[in-house]
Amino acid sequence: MNPNELLRIVDSLHREKNIDTEVVFQAIEAALASAARRQFGEESEIVVQIDRTSGIMQAIVNGNPLDEDTIGRIGAQTAKQVIIQKIREAERDSLVQEFSGQIDDMVNGIVQRVEGGATLVSLGSMEAILPRSEQIPGETHHANERIRAVIHEVKPQGSRVKVVLSRTRAVLVRRLFEQEIPEIAEGVIGINALAREPGYRTKVAVSSTDQRVDCVGACVGVRGNRIKNIVDELAGERIDIVRWNDDPQSLIPNALQPAKVDQVLLCDMLGRAIVLVPEDQLSLAIGRRGQNVRLASKLCGWDIEIMTADELDEQIDRASAGFMSLEGMDEELATRLVEQGYLSYDDLSVIEPDALMQMGGLTEEQVERLVEQAELKAEEADRAASEERRRQKERDHLEAVEPSAEEAGSAEEPVEPTAEEAGSAEEAVESSAEETGSAEEAVEPLAEEAGSAEEATESLAEEAEETEDTGESSAEEAGKPPVVE
Repeated sequence: MNPNELLRIVDSLHREKNIDTEVVFQAIEAALASAARRQFGEESEIVVQIDRTSGIMQAIVNGNPLDEDTIGRIGAQTAKQVIIQKIREAERDSLVQEFSGQIDDMVNGIVQRVEGGATLVSLGSMEAILPRSEQIPGETHHANERIRAVIHEVKPQGSRVKVVLSRTRAVLVRRLFEQEIPEIAEGVIGINALAREPGYRTKVAVSSTDQRVDCVGACVGVRGNRIKNIVDELAGERIDIVRWNDDPQSLIPNALQPAKVDQVLLCDMLGRAIVLVPEDQLSLAIGRRGQNVRLASKLCGWDIEIMTADELDEQIDRASAGFMSLEGMDEELATRLVEQGYLSYDDLSVIEPDALMQMGGLTEEQVERLVEQAELKAEEADRAASEERRRQKERDHLEAVEPSAEEAGSAEEPVEPTAEEAGSAEEAVESSAEETGSAEEAVEPLAEEAGSAEEATESLAEEAEETEDTGESSAEEAGKPPVVE
């Protein structure tokens, strides 16, 4: 094998495939050693070395050097496929290393095709996949469409590299803000927290290191042009920009905007924040299907519960009465627990034993007894709640079935005539009655005639009887002998 040609091949692979020259040299050495071992036996001791400068190869088999002709023949016969395989593996490892350093970075690509919901995207040197699960709900992609996404996962797959993209991760919003808002890229404005539900809503908490720069206004832009570009890229996803504050008492009301908050009560031991709002702001603070309060909780890192002042008073009274029903609980400890935000048996069952011992001056046995009782009560409450949900579901089902049955019954009942139809029917009946009366009048003369006929028949019968009587008397007379005078 010509040393100069070998050096040219190594340099070409280094430039085209972005593979380190040392990796190529080691692959060739390993390939030649494997080929020689096949020829001289697997138990042979074989050492192959290539001079990195001159490209001259040296091979030693069982302590004896091989001549160049033998080395060349071995390389030509058996080393080619091994070298190709090693180079492919090196190329794959190079791509894995390259793209692994770009995880969570945003890339621009062109959609090649859509297969079974997954979108294949060309990133220039290679093809990546955007799975259906990593696409924004409701959006569709078409061939030759330009798309922006973040690299979510990189892993070797055989001799190839699988790069998975994502458009649902919160980091995509961060990268879009950095690209669209120069103040963020320069470090004047920082993104302190971010919470996202892809395709629906995102909350971004920002702050400014320069008092002269309004962090919220800079993100929105003139007439909202900056935020509009981001919203368009995210298929119309709603974005709330929140002013960051290290004090939860200020941050939580900001995170719940546009709802107005009356008071924030922090329960440090539970990591819970009870937020009191007016009655007319309750649904706005909770949001559609709890979305607003859920995102605010993620953004602030507090478990936020929204309620009105009346609801809080009811929960406090219920919790105090419930705690007092536990054996070993006194009024002072129950009051302190409620003040710390423990409003249910579940809360009491997860309390740290040391904290409860310190709070109520109890022994370890007393604390264990209280916690056991609270766990039992919590289980009973869960069972009762489950049973109530089951009953409610049955009631809802019955309510849904009853209107259907009523509709079916209505379909079986005859349709009542309208007033006009009823009036027409009555007129028809009256006319029929009149016709019936006329028919009766017409029948009367016939009846009279029938009566006359009956009378005539009776007279005829009488005459016939008289005739018979006359005939009989004549017959009698005819049978007697004549009287001789």
